Amino acid sequence: MKLLFITSTRIGDAVLSTALLSHLIERYPEAEITIACGPAAAPLFAEIPQVTRVIALEKRRIGMHWLVLWRQCWPIFWHLVVDLRASALSYFLMTRRRMVMRPNNGAVQHRLISLAELARLPEPPAPRLWTGAARQSEARKLLPEGPALALGPTANWRGKQWPGENFAELARRLTAADGILPGATIILLGAASERSEAAAAIDSLPAGQVLDLIGKLDLLTAAAVLARADFYVGNDSGLMHIAAAAGVPTLGLFGPSREEHYRPWGSHCDIVRTDLKYDQLVGGDGYDHKTTGSLMASLTVEKAENGARELWNRVSGSNS
Repeated sequence: MKLLFITSTRIGDAVLSTALLSHLIERYPEAEITIACGPAAAPLFAEIPQVTRVIALEKRRIGMHWLVLWRQCWPIFWHLVVDLRASALSYFLMTRRRMVMRPNNGAVQHRLISLAELARLPEPPAPRLWTGAARQSEARKLLPEGPALALGPTANWRGKQWPGENFAELARRLTAADGILPGATIILLGAASERSEAAAAIDSLPAGQVLDLIGKLDLLTAAAVLARADFYVGNDSGLMHIAAAAGVPTLGLFGPSREEHYRPWGSHCDIVRTDLKYDQLVGGDGYDHKTTGSLMASLTVEKAENGARELWNRVSGSNS
């Protein structure tokens, strides 16, 4: 059985799509799966035993990347084509069955609920990441013994980035003697290209307490490190979804993005958001997500700290 799974360019959406992928693997354990996704998300699928091929689809002008993908897929008879990009590609392939995600920008529901509806599932399965033994071994070497607080101080655009000095102050409070993780190692995670955005957080924290891994890990090794952490706080980003999928208690920080669609998934997760609502942040004149600076100023350190403590108390209570 051959299955083609077309998923997102963005890391966060690709992580969420693993919920549907894991359901399909459970239902069709004998399937040979081809993944088509953006280059940034491709490493997420490297360790899945049923995945025989990952096609990293570089975006091209006037949609020519779809022609490139069609040329690689058309000679094959597919038992199932799953297209989460709402392209026309699946209608030009030989397949027994298609599942095509249609855009529904007006729906106020989480992306995972939309995926469950596509597969006609009563409840959304949770996202899942596959990390092999080598990456888990590397995570054990990187992370010292003892409590660990992980931070994701960057995002894919500046509007969603809480100020780095706020992350540092929050980390100091959470790792203080009366914090949720007294004396914890503070892990900083992010892409190499985001290092300048994280500089304020790096510079404001005591060097002896920080494990700076920004730009030093691939996605699955980052997931393995997060699985060994005790708590994660980060902006709405792909890394936030990786943390949630890794099972670490995850607090997402939201402002100019909709938590209704993209909050971290699971009972071990929660969000805090800016005092200003989404429409107040993105509805003004001159707003441009490519150039507008941080819109997270109305989220105070106190509010984030309270959210972290509430989540920690809830998760710790459920595990006791």
